[in-house]
Amino acid sequence: MLRASAPKPEIVDTLRPMLVDERPFDLVALGWLFEIKYDGYRCLAEFGGGAAFLRSKNGSDMTKWFPEVADALARVENGPHVTDGEIVVLDDIGRSDFDRLQTRALRRRLLPGADWVVYCAFDVLVLDGEPVMALPLVERKALLVPLLAEAGSVLPVGHFEGDGRTLFDHAVLPLKLEGLVAKRLTSTYQPGVRSSDWVKVKRENAIPAQRFKRGPKSRDISVGL
Repeated sequence: MLRASAPKPEIVDTLRPMLVDERPFDLVALGWLFEIKYDGYRCLAEFGGGAAFLRSKNGSDMTKWFPEVADALARVENGPHVTDGEIVVLDDIGRSDFDRLQTRALRRRLLPGADWVVYCAFDVLVLDGEPVMALPLVERKALLVPLLAEAGSVLPVGHFEGDGRTLFDHAVLPLKLEGLVAKRLTSTYQPGVRSSDWVKVKRENAIPAQRFKRGPKSRDISVGL
């Protein structure tokens, strides 16, 4: 694998993820897009030109924990680029499995036979060293797919525009996914801000109560949005 932990990051340690509001939301609202909400560890990634750095929601260095992702991102040309997303373990039909991810993450490295993780990237903050956070979300999403087209272990998160109720009823409910994230099409990226421009819509009883009984080894990992 590439030496994805060197040199030092230039940008990502100065940023924190934009946060999601939790309030009642109409899934039929106009001017919004809808993404599947993956159940994993939030991750800001800085990468390109032979180096990659992964940071958790609270700034912990996850680069060595998930070398398959760091290695894939380090192979992206030019840079530096910064993206936002979720580190997940996917099951056979593409659903995120948090229990398997947590088992893998507590090892702090990739061991033989361990679950392979995927980085589900849903936003781009910096492209070739230039901040793009002031662009409307729909324009940033258009930049994301070509940027990550050749990166293995990385999944650009698609979205659905229009009636989010259809996606919720025909994907979230039957597949028992955690939920959706609704985002205003024109929203800018606001690091560290909990904005009403991004709204979480969860399936009822999607997260079991025992999820929050985390052991001491996982306290420096912040999950979700």
